[in-house]
Amino acid sequence: MFTKHRNWSFLGLALMCGITLGATQGCDQIQEICDLSCPDEGIAQGNASISGIASVDAFFGSVIAVRDASARLQGNIKTEMVGLASVLGVEGAADLSVSDLSAQVSAALDAKISANVSGNITLKLAPPKCEASIEASVSAAAECDVNVEPGMISASCNGYCEVSADVAAMCQAEGTLKCEGQAPNFACEGDCTGSCQLEVAAGCEGSCSGTCDGACSVCAGGACETDADGFITNCAGQCMGSCSGECRLEAGGACEGRCEGSCEYTPGEFGCEANATAKCDAAAMVDIDCQGQCEADVTPPEVSAECKASVEARAKAEIECTPPSFELSYQFAAGVDADAQAEFKVMIREVAVRYSAMFAAITKADYVIKASVQLIADAGGAVTGAVNAIGADGSIDIRASIGVGCALTELNAVGSAIGGVEGELDGSISAVTNIGGMLGA
Repeated sequence: MFTKHRNWSFLGLALMCGITLGATQGCDQIQEICDLSCPDEGIAQGNASISGIASVDAFFGSVIAVRDASARLQGNIKTEMVGLASVLGVEGAADLSVSDLSAQVSAALDAKISANVSGNITLKLAPPKCEASIEASVSAAAECDVNVEPGMISASCNGYCEVSADVAAMCQAEGTLKCEGQAPNFACEGDCTGSCQLEVAAGCEGSCSGTCDGACSVCAGGACETDADGFITNCAGQCMGSCSGECRLEAGGACEGRCEGSCEYTPGEFGCEANATAKCDAAAMVDIDCQGQCEADVTPPEVSAECKASVEARAKAEIECTPPSFELSYQFAAGVDADAQAEFKVMIREVAVRYSAMFAAITKADYVIKASVQLIADAGGAVTGAVNAIGADGSIDIRASIGVGCALTELNAVGSAIGGVEGELDGSISAVTNIGGMLGA
């Protein structure tokens, strides 16, 4: 059916333009139609306006968005790798591939750790915070589906999101509310991030700054000092025992003292404290109005079948993941002097900061890979769905017919644009994971 309509349309166009040659009346009105052709630039050049058909061009736009997201991720990972190489003294880093960089950085890092640390080093990372834009998902749906009115649709969050006081009350009644901020009376019964003051000796999941009843991984000033009871008084790292003083929970954890950082807790009878943020598990509720980003991915609005893949892919491509907080634990080897310890501490912290950034990047990479796989699988259906709609009511639209021809030709470029995304990002993920292994991440 499509072939018949398409041939008829192009023949009609040719006849129309031929009849008007030499005519003076009416030529201006149809000149635009006679000059129609496929654009000179396509997906490869970042142009999604191929067909003039909203759903088809929105699909091409999603392909470009996924391709660009992948390129940015790979570029960010390469930048952090080069930074690590510089810190570790690896030469010629800028000219190496990410895989080769990973191998050389890992070898250099292993040498540094072996020369300074007794036993293993451990890097504890908090889960990366990834947020999806509900607004971006709604915008993508409106761009693709001409029957969708932007003010009449909404996307749903598949995780926690910030909510108003009224909605928070509803969520609390359903048991889906959590609070983030200062704990009531500084007593955190949930996850404390930041400073935990331990007036009574207790276990510390983070970095102990004070007295440690046990072995301490790092001591302020280099050498560990002890009191009459044999307790280390200048601990500044992981305490393999009980800690008195400040416990820094950069990656979050239980605080058995006074949580002066941020606490994630379940509210009591009267809800979240005034200085805390109320967040609701939108996935467990119905029609929750989120006030900001979604701490997960989103379910896009209901759209036509030919728009589904492109809207879902665009939502995944625009998810943002921020580098997580972290804690480093290690014990200096005997004989490592104060200067060497100070140099190592500066070096290993920068390594951890750069690894944290790469960890956030590969977390987002998983979303981008899923988006690319989805687009490739649905490429034919997204375009042919729109093609089948052309002339379905018996009418023939010359402009749309030409656009369909352009779109079918441009389909060949989809594979070139994102066909390699999965393999390339998998390679970057492996490279980052390799370095994480050296850090005990």
